[in-house]
Amino acid sequence: MLSLASMTDQAALLASLSDRLAIGDLLARYCRGIDRCDAEELRRVFTADARLDFGAGPQRRDGAIDQLLAGLRAMRLTHHSIAQSLVEIEGVRARAETYVTAFHLVGMPGQWTEMVVGGRYLDTFARVGEGWQITERLYVMDWNRQGPASMQESGGLYDTLRRQGARWPDDPSCAWQHEG
Repeated sequence: MLSLASMTDQAALLASLSDRLAIGDLLARYCRGIDRCDAEELRRVFTADARLDFGAGPQRRDGAIDQLLAGLRAMRLTHHSIAQSLVEIEGVRARAETYVTAFHLVGMPGQWTEMVVGGRYLDTFARVGEGWQITERLYVMDWNRQGPASMQESGGLYDTLRRQGARWPDDPSCAWQHEG
């Protein structure tokens, strides 16, 4: 038989795990929003008054999203991949340091350049209703690499892979999300 203290410990553990999973999902939604250039998805990730600083100084959510997407839409594609995340939760507030590697394909056909950047998101979160949103983001770049693209889009095996990623709403995941 579980004691009251044991049940309280289990409830606290379950709540902590639930919060950590929700924060992980939120970070994944950010990556999807950035890579699909989906402004509405990004607005759902951040609070309306969020401050974001990607290196050029802090901006409010909407201005930062507009500026980010203007730059990203000029690129052929991006692919943000998050790795380990150290999360500290204190009641209705949380902080996380999350590692990210972001691939960017820029230029034009026949002259593509690959830019890969490694860094960390230093985020502050607030519990909003049943979930979490980011209230503050500070991006720290740790390294970068740039050079001629080595991506192959056709020929050999690639001729059979006809489904490629695209920006919102043309990406296959957009239709997939809305299927019943």
